[in-house]
Amino acid sequence: MKIMVVCGNGLGSSFIMEMNVKKALTEMGKTAEVDHTDLASAKTVQADIFLGAADIVGQLDDGTRTIVTLENMMSIPEIKSKLEMHVG
Repeated sequence: MKIMVVCGNGLGSSFIMEMNVKKALTEMGKTAEVDHTDLASAKTVQADIFLGAADIVGQLDDGTRTIVTLENMMSIPEIKSKLEMHVG
């Protein structure tokens, strides 16, 4: 499974989210490939789940992608609860 963390510029905030997603997966006892990118690049990337702030990652929703939106990208409990629906 591949999870792509997306932010507007693909730099600081998505890197922090990537670290938090990895921590959440570890706490859940799950494994996945996690990477981060900017919104423009994300449109050409293949991933099982695209995760990020609603205003950003929602722009990737083309009806075929699995989109997970976060209210608080720093919240490990929120990340875990949102990922539980998608990570087997």
